[in-house]
Amino acid sequence: MAIRTTKKGGARFYVNPATRMMYPGVTSILNMQPKTFLGYWRSKMTAELAVKSFPFLQEMVETAGEEAAVAYLKGAADRYTKARASLGSEAHIIFERIIRGEDVGRQRQDLEPYRVNFLEFMEVVRPELVSAEDIAWSDTHEYAGSYDIIMRVQLSPDAEGHLVPDHVNGKWYLLIGDWKTSKDTYPDVALQMAAYAHADKLIAPNGAERPVPEFDGAAVLHITDTAWAFKPVQADAEVFSYFLALRKMFNWDRTLAKDVIGRPIASGGRTVTGTERRK
Repeated sequence: MAIRTTKKGGARFYVNPATRMMYPGVTSILNMQPKTFLGYWRSKMTAELAVKSFPFLQEMVETAGEEAAVAYLKGAADRYTKARASLGSEAHIIFERIIRGEDVGRQRQDLEPYRVNFLEFMEVVRPELVSAEDIAWSDTHEYAGSYDIIMRVQLSPDAEGHLVPDHVNGKWYLLIGDWKTSKDTYPDVALQMAAYAHADKLIAPNGAERPVPEFDGAAVLHITDTAWAFKPVQADAEVFSYFLALRKMFNWDRTLAKDVIGRPIASGGRTVTGTERRK
C-alpha cells in the first residue's frame, strides 16, 4: 500500500496506511535548526522591494491604503521563496526524467539552463540510476523522507587524492544523492543525506519495501542556471547523531514544550476595566 503525506501544524508527515504509523518528514525535522540569518534576509528583501518599487508603493497607498502596501512589502520574502521552490520542483522533475532516460526536449527560458547543465553533468559523471524519489523510512527513530536519487558512479583518486570521474578504470561507488538548485550548498544537506542513509528501509511508490543498501558515500549535485558542481557529502554515523538531536527537538516542540509552563501560583497587576475591553 502506497505511503501518503499530510500536513499538520506546519510540518509534513508521512503516513503508512498498512501500519497506521505517521512520522515527521526529514525536511520538517531539519527545520528545528536555529536560523537567525533569516531575520536579516527577510528584512533585506523587504527593504530592497521598498526601494525598487517606491513609486508603485505611493500609488498603492493612495488607491488601496497603507495596510495593502504593508502587506505587499511583508510578503516579499515569502513570494521569492515560493517562486524559487516552484522553479526547483520543476527542475527536479526534469532531472528525474533525464536520468530515467527520457528526452525532455527544450524547456522554457528559465528552466532551459538547468536542463543544459544537468545534461553536461550526465555526460561528465555518467551516473547509473538505481532508484529515484522513493521513501526512506525509519521505525527505529520514527521519521521518513523522499530522497532524490540512489546512483552508481565510477571514480578514481586524482594526484591529490580527490575522487574524480573515471569511466575506464574507476571503482564503482553506490551513493545516496540530492539535487540542489538553491543559491549555494549548505551543511544541512549532510544531515538530510545521513537521515536517508541510516533509515530502516526504502519504500517504492507502490508500497513495496526493501532494505537500505550499504552506501559507499553521499553526494550533492548543486546546479544553477549558470553552473553545476558534484560534491561529496559526509553522511556517516557522526552526522546522523546530530540529525537525531533535531529529531528529539521536534518531539520537544510538539509535545513537552506545550506543557512545561504551569498555571500561575500567584498573579497581580492592574485590573482591565470593562470599558477598556470593549475598545
